[in-house]
Amino acid sequence: MSDQEFLNHAEHLLTQLELACDHLNDSTALDIDNQRVGSMITLTLANQSQIVVNLQKPLHEVWLASRSGGYHFKHQNDAWMDTKGQGEFWQQLQADLSAQTASSVNLSAFASPVKTRD
Repeated sequence: MSDQEFLNHAEHLLTQLELACDHLNDSTALDIDNQRVGSMITLTLANQSQIVVNLQKPLHEVWLASRSGGYHFKHQNDAWMDTKGQGEFWQQLQADLSAQTASSVNLSAFASPVKTRD
């Protein structure tokens, strides 16, 4: 994958993450403050816990850090898959948001792949 392809896919992921937070704030009782600075998004939850998603451009990876640990994802077959075989980005984020908010969070609408221009 070229640098530009990575950036296209990664930018799409970050945009979807921002939209997912907006959707959850509008449609649930959750209060997720999402702040984006460059290629990093910090999600601050009502209990002040955080989840951080950032791009590692030289490695062509997206990193996710939460209370459950740190995860590295690479884009494969239209999905962001954990480099250690632990699953897909949206599944991990959903599990972490559910755990850290003590709520059932559903991100399935944001997990479906959308083609981006390469």
